[in-house]
Amino acid sequence: MVSPASPASGATGVNGAGSVTFRTDGTVDLAAISTSVSPPTPGRWSAGPGRLVFTPTGAFPPSTRVVISVSPAAAAVGDPRPIASVTTSFVTAPGSVLRLQQLLAALGYLPVRWAPAGGPAASLVAGSAGAQRAVYSPPAGTFTWTWSAPPAPLVAQWSPGNYTTMVKGAVMAFEADQSLAVDGIAGPLVWSHLLAATVGSGAGYTYALASKTAPETLSVWHDGTLVATSPANTGIPVAPTADGTFPVYERLATQVMKGTNPNGSHYADPVAWVAYFNGGDAIHYIARSSYGYPQSLGCVEVPYQVGKTIWPDLTIGTLVTVTG
Repeated sequence: MVSPASPASGATGVNGAGSVTFRTDGTVDLAAISTSVSPPTPGRWSAGPGRLVFTPTGAFPPSTRVVISVSPAAAAVGDPRPIASVTTSFVTAPGSVLRLQQLLAALGYLPVRWAPAGGPAASLVAGSAGAQRAVYSPPAGTFTWTWSAPPAPLVAQWSPGNYTTMVKGAVMAFEADQSLAVDGIAGPLVWSHLLAATVGSGAGYTYALASKTAPETLSVWHDGTLVATSPANTGIPVAPTADGTFPVYERLATQVMKGTNPNGSHYADPVAWVAYFNGGDAIHYIARSSYGYPQSLGCVEVPYQVGKTIWPDLTIGTLVTVTG
């Protein structure tokens, strides 16, 4: 008889780098059994008194349902009774946020760099078994800022081991570069691409800070250098621009924005250099006689030349902080 032992069938949050053990009567003859592992994962079967074990060479993918079966017609050594077919399944844990940050930093998607303790490790190269196991057990190492004087609101978004908006934005940027669905969630497909990646996009890191303190301004940094500071307009009191930090999720060179004004009338305004960051709120150009005080219905409005200058840097995943 064979039965699941560890992890228990139906378990969730399982360490994907660990072995899968079945209980057995006697010692199973490995030459007589038929097994299957889904998703297909390289590994080694071993048998001993009372146990049958599958050990992945690297690790099962994160956040993935794993199904392992042992087929009938295998007999225990010295025991003529057949082993009944048995299947076990479990769901692996999400990948480590700390390891996610290490990989994103190494690929240039964060304003910090990461270096493993003791220097580069051959066991962590892209696609290696060691790199797969590190998804669940991150190696030791050090993060350092690549910006000499990062703005305080950006610094507040950095927290090793925590899935902050900065991490979500970096995941979105990576997804966009890899032509994946952009949702900011590090699922199995994102991890698969991360583990295979050796270089990032090279686009650099951009951060935008909108201040609602009069006179209102928008400041944009790229790779630690302030590229623009301009008077800007945010939302009027009945339609304020929400405070917080949000990643850019859509970009349009031009658009006709349509909607309803607070008085019930409708508008259809031509705008340019649009970067949406929070629902219908976007950084964009719109023609105004002046800038620097609340005039919009939630967007951050800037002059034409400013919008044209910053738009190439406001890529998917760029963080926009609104404060004041």
